[in-house]
Amino acid sequence: MSKSPRTIVCNQPVTSLIIKGQGLFFFENKDITKPCIFFVSSSDKKTQLKVEFTAKAVHVVNVKTNQPYLDPENKKGLVALDGAYYWFSLDAQNRRLYAGIGEGRLETVIYTYQFALNEGNKLSLETLATIEIAKESTSLAPIRLIRDPVTVAVPMLVKNTDELTMMDIAKGSYLPTANLTPMGKKLYDCVSGKNFILDDTDFPEFSKAIERSIATPGLWCNEKLKSKATEFSKDKPNPIETYLRITLGQNSGESPGIPYVMEIWPIGHYSPVHSHASASAIVRVLHGSINVKLFPFLCDSATVPEFATANFKKGDITWISESLNQTHQLTNLKTNKDTCITIQCYMYDEQNTSHYDYFDFLDENGKKQQYEPDSDMDFVQFKALMKREWSAQLLAGNCGCWSF
Repeated sequence: MSKSPRTIVCNQPVTSLIIKGQGLFFFENKDITKPCIFFVSSSDKKTQLKVEFTAKAVHVVNVKTNQPYLDPENKKGLVALDGAYYWFSLDAQNRRLYAGIGEGRLETVIYTYQFALNEGNKLSLETLATIEIAKESTSLAPIRLIRDPVTVAVPMLVKNTDELTMMDIAKGSYLPTANLTPMGKKLYDCVSGKNFILDDTDFPEFSKAIERSIATPGLWCNEKLKSKATEFSKDKPNPIETYLRITLGQNSGESPGIPYVMEIWPIGHYSPVHSHASASAIVRVLHGSINVKLFPFLCDSATVPEFATANFKKGDITWISESLNQTHQLTNLKTNKDTCITIQCYMYDEQNTSHYDYFDFLDENGKKQQYEPDSDMDFVQFKALMKREWSAQLLAGNCGCWSF
C-alpha cells in the first residue's frame, strides 16, 4: 500500500487535503490592499471555515453558524514586506488552528485558536477535506500543502538513534535522524560517521595548518580571504563577510552547486543572511563552533528579526528542509578562540523539479541578490596544499630560519 505524500505543490483554486482534518497550507499575497480569503470545507460543505487574512488580523469564521473563532492576542495579518509568505495550520487531533508568517512553525505564529475538549469538535474538524480559494481573492497565490500540521517546536540539533534517550523524545530536545526528510537522511548518513573527521591519521595537524594559513600573510587561506572581500558586495568591500568554500566531489545536477562543501570561518567572520534554494541540507561542525540565526523569510524591504539563534560545537549536526531553517546567517563569534570548520551538504528533494541553482542573499545595502555557489578549491588539492605549507614551516623551523 502506497503512503500519502507529505507535500504537494498547490496551483489550483481547489486543493484536497492530503489527510482529512489536518494540513499546513502556504500562500503568498500579491497585493497588500486586498484580503486573502479561502475556505476549508468538508466534502458535503456541511462544515466550512472561512479564513481571511487582512492587513490587521486573521479572522476565522464557521460559515454555517457564523461563529467567529477569535484570538484576542492576534494583532497582525498581511505585511507589506518583500518576500513574506503565510501559512494556515489545521490540526483536528489537537483541535487547534494556527496561522503565521514565513516558515510554518510555532515561532512564527500570529494567530491561535483552541477548540474546547469535546468529541464533537474533533469529529467536525476531521471532516474537513478541501481548501478553496475565494473567487474575489485574486491576490492570493497558493504555494504548497504539507500533510502534517504545526504541533510542537522543531529542534535544530540532530541526534542519531544510539544517542537518543527517552527523555530526549519526551522533551523534544533533539530531532531524531529518522524525522529528517529522505534527502536529509541521505546527506546525514554520508557525513555523520566516526571517521568523517578533519584531523585524521593521514594529516593530524590539518586544523592547525588551516589556522596557520589563515593567520599568516602570504599563505593561501590568508590571501584568498582577502580576495573575497567584495564577494557579496561589489561597492562595499567587507573583509569579515568572507569564508572559504572547499568542495568535495562534483556537481551531479542534484544540488545548488557541488553538494559537499567544507566551509572555513575565521574568528569574527560571517555570512550574509541568505536562503537555500528550497534544498535539504545537513551542516556538521568539524572544528570550533558556529552561531546560527534563523529568519522567517528573506526580506530586502525591511529588517526582519531572527526568531531563533543557537550555537553549535564540534560534532554537532543541524539541518535544513525545503520549508524549515531555510533562511539563516552563520557567524564564528568574536568571542570564540578557534576558526570554525563545517561540512555543508545540499541536495534537492526528489519532488523538486525547479532546481533553483542560487542562494539568495542580502547585500551590504540590504538588497536581495543571487549567489551561485562556487568553489575556492577542491578538497584533495586543498589538503595537499595545507600539507605543503605545514611542511615548509617545519623545515624552516628546523633550519633555524623561523618557526610559527
